[in-house]
Amino acid sequence: MEKHHVDELISEQDVDKRIQEIGEQISKDYVGKEVHLVCVLKGGTFFMCELAKRITVPVSLDFMSVSSYGGDTKSSGIVKIIKDLDESIKGKDVLVVEDIVDSGRTLSYLLEMLNDRKPNSLRLCTLLDKPERRVVDVNVDYTGFAIPDEFVVGYGLDYDQKYRNLPYIGVVKFD
Repeated sequence: MEKHHVDELISEQDVDKRIQEIGEQISKDYVGKEVHLVCVLKGGTFFMCELAKRITVPVSLDFMSVSSYGGDTKSSGIVKIIKDLDESIKGKDVLVVEDIVDSGRTLSYLLEMLNDRKPNSLRLCTLLDKPERRVVDVNVDYTGFAIPDEFVVGYGLDYDQKYRNLPYIGVVKFD
């Protein structure tokens, strides 16, 4: 791992406040329904847990793990399902919860695959969005923060499996 340091980009307080706002909006949008949250592992776990606590309608959870990176820092566009959902999403109101939307390749593939499973509705929620990096158009229904094209960590995002547990969003700066 190269010599580096992490600068704060978005404070813990700002992240917390924004997750509360998203939770309130989702609660309004899903009144009278149950929302089935699908977390994309590993990065989405911190965000999904905090978000779920702030949603007032009934919530169920499931997890899936996909990979499109291998050991690289750039998406390859080749998507591999490492862990699929435990239960069917047919007829459910599904909200995919992601830590970050980058190129859009992985999510585009994932959303298409999930849509083929006939959910009642399918929406996307991300903590962070890097619109500058978009290669494939992906409709994000709920966005925490649009951020510049920087390498970010914290709140589930990692650099070589480190920094996921930071309570804020930081930018990795190489020395």
